[in-house]
Amino acid sequence: MAHFVLPNSGHNYDPESSKLGMWLFLFTEILLFGGLFIVYFVYRTINSDAFLRASYELNITMGTINTIILITSSMTVAMAITALQKGKEKFAINLLWITLLFAIAFLINKYFEWSIKIEHGIFPGMEHYNGLETGQKLYFFLYYFMTGLHALHIIVGAIFIGFVIKGIQEGNVTADRISLLENSGLYWHLVDLIWIYLFPLFYLIN
Repeated sequence: MAHFVLPNSGHNYDPESSKLGMWLFLFTEILLFGGLFIVYFVYRTINSDAFLRASYELNITMGTINTIILITSSMTVAMAITALQKGKEKFAINLLWITLLFAIAFLINKYFEWSIKIEHGIFPGMEHYNGLETGQKLYFFLYYFMTGLHALHIIVGAIFIGFVIKGIQEGNVTADRISLLENSGLYWHLVDLIWIYLFPLFYLIN
């Protein structure tokens, strides 16, 4: 996990280095999910029919709702950056709180979606799961692993935004020292982008 430090007047503050560090971190995240996408495509190619049948178990409506939630949350983060640049600290904070509410809504929706699958025994190690054909097992294993990893990134991003809110309230993140907010926006946009790929790969196979 990345360690984020709030800039303050007692430390040297280099926004360019901060942005470079964030871009390097995001690059490692892209490599991580890129590798998982390659694994997904290999197994899907080998087990195309089984992946298709397994995808029917997913709720497209719930997946669509989460897609809308994340896209909207990316908009509120972008609006918060613009607001702070214009010196509207309170408005920026409100927009970031709205982003956190979207993050919570996403996780709650994902919780109920997973719960439904688990109630039906579709989870690695459960009896119904063990009775599935190999391709379907691979599909659900990748589904839980990749969407679970993505949910973990949602949590990390929400914590990051929480630090930014605190920074704005304490005057450490301002229009002149905005890189921490910009970095949180970059991270959140990446989380959004990853989901935009995950959604069609798992929910819209047909």
